[in-house]
Amino acid sequence: MENSRKSSLVLHIGVLALLFLLSFILSDYHQLTITRIMVLAIFALGYNILFGYVGLLSLGHAMFFACGLYAAGLPVYYLGWEVPSAFLFAIVISAFSATLIGAIALRTQGVAFMIVTLMFSQVAYLATLYFSDITGGDEGLVLPEHARSFAILGMQVDLTSPQTRYYITLGLLSASVLIVYRWVNGGPGREWVAVRENELRTRMLGYNTFLIKLKAMVISGTLSGGAGATYGLLFAYIGSTFASIQYSIDVLLFTLLGGAGTVLGPILGSFIMFYMIDFFSGYTTAYLLATGVVLILLIVYFPLGVLGTLRKKWRLWLP
Repeated sequence: MENSRKSSLVLHIGVLALLFLLSFILSDYHQLTITRIMVLAIFALGYNILFGYVGLLSLGHAMFFACGLYAAGLPVYYLGWEVPSAFLFAIVISAFSATLIGAIALRTQGVAFMIVTLMFSQVAYLATLYFSDITGGDEGLVLPEHARSFAILGMQVDLTSPQTRYYITLGLLSASVLIVYRWVNGGPGREWVAVRENELRTRMLGYNTFLIKLKAMVISGTLSGGAGATYGLLFAYIGSTFASIQYSIDVLLFTLLGGAGTVLGPILGSFIMFYMIDFFSGYTTAYLLATGVVLILLIVYFPLGVLGTLRKKWRLWLP
């Protein structure tokens, strides 16, 4: 058991170390591409807590991503806030939104929960369009020049540098992975899995399953909102597209493809999905059709996702 935990921890640290080493050999273009993927991977990590570990299928997580995006971007655009202050504000707002929406949505179960989260997400998306004078609507807003750098600990951080953005995102991804790894291997993770496997029995054992699910919802929404804030601040752009249902579907696909209920699965799924679309779009305008065919084949041979299937067959110690 102890050896399995060590192997698991070494694997997770090794993946993060590999991403760090790649920064020394990648071109600016590929650094930019992987930076975007890592932001989406943080989003998928947050989604996976709710879907993979608690077993709740949300179709509205784009609203949390957009919540962080706008909560960070609008104060910078209209009030001249500094980037660190805007990021922290976005985290607080995302956590508050997840608490409020979770307190309502978690009173439902199954298909009803999916519909309620979808409805909340659509309200958020339509709100970004309705208040387009403020949000910029579909066209979005480009953040001002002062948001392209900030000072911290006496150092000036230049956000126009691809390498700087890469390291910032890698740092946030590393922190997210290690925190989630700690949670899923500790008490919270066991509670989440207990609710997923048999909520009634967990409740009969004296656990407050509603509170367990609400905590997971808050953590999930906060991580997703943090990903949105990171995207908006690093790439100096916010727009309604990020609140659309497409982003909720994308993050679900990332998680299913890599392996729901595994820490590294959503990260792997984000990379596979992003590069598949990038590869096929270079050869055909029907790239989504080609991507769909590959996804079907992957589901046939890896029904639990890539890492989920590998864990079941060979590596039982993967968390």
